[in-house]
Amino acid sequence: MKDRKSELCSKYITIFIVVSCYWIVSIATVFVNKSLLSSQAVALEAPLFITWFQCIVSFTICFTFSKTGGIPGVFNFPKGTPWSKEIVGKVIPLSIMFTLMIATNNLCLKYVGVPFYYVGRSLTTVFNVIFSYILLRQTTSLRCVLCCGFIIFGFYLGVDQESLLGSFSLIGTIYGVIGSLMLSLYSIYTKKVLPSVNQEVWLLSYYNNAYSIILFIPLMIINGELSVIWNYTNFHSSYFWMQMLVGGLCGFAIGYVTSLQIKVTSPLTHNISGTAKACAQTVIATQWYNESKNGLWWTSNVIVLASSALYARFKQVEMEEHSRKITPEEEKSLV
Repeated sequence: MKDRKSELCSKYITIFIVVSCYWIVSIATVFVNKSLLSSQAVALEAPLFITWFQCIVSFTICFTFSKTGGIPGVFNFPKGTPWSKEIVGKVIPLSIMFTLMIATNNLCLKYVGVPFYYVGRSLTTVFNVIFSYILLRQTTSLRCVLCCGFIIFGFYLGVDQESLLGSFSLIGTIYGVIGSLMLSLYSIYTKKVLPSVNQEVWLLSYYNNAYSIILFIPLMIINGELSVIWNYTNFHSSYFWMQMLVGGLCGFAIGYVTSLQIKVTSPLTHNISGTAKACAQTVIATQWYNESKNGLWWTSNVIVLASSALYARFKQVEMEEHSRKITPEEEKSLV
């Protein structure tokens, strides 16, 4: 009994540390990326190029670790190469989702303020329910569906209030919705793909960034960023490259802690953790940018957060009830 309690306590401590790291890294990444994407000091209208550079930094770090075997005395980097035909076939669908997810996230962040970024990407839980049914044939209870309805209402109210305050961006909101969709798909498929890389989060991050470097090139061409990059005049600035490097390090860290959080918890818990983190991020952002919001705007945030929390609680209860049911095989065994 003591061993079981000790093991459970250790598990909860691990989850707490991982979730805390995800919160810290994620919030820091949002603020760093917002500065890169929108500040006058950088003034580079090429959000996909910035995201592409972050993937290069992440890939370089992983490639270095793969050659050195990790950091001696700290951790061992698992062996693997992203250029194996078998690995490409299994991981590339997830990498496409990863690429679209981080691309739309940064595009959303470019056009909307950090305080609204949370509401703009609040539909992940709704998409999670939809795709769980379409892809996994998992049905959802009526009370969970009602929670999703309230999340949609909170999203609509937030969009309405943002419009009244004069800071609404339609294109930014569209990118936010697409980002929510991609995050939901990425969360679901990560659990499926991890066994293909021996449950190694480091390898998954390595492979995702390797493929994303290639996948981003046609996206940058389609977005018309090549001419912008060619005419950019601040490439000689050490401040610019320092910010780009910090952004790349944050991009590497967020990719790793996101996969790690999904691994130690679940896709649902990851989505809820992201929603709760974004609530704290919203409060910090309104203070940081000295933005004043009205009561209904804050109400929309509360509705989304409360609905997401209730959804998580209902799902947890349902899973506990399901685990207590005796399956037909167990019933035969008992007979």
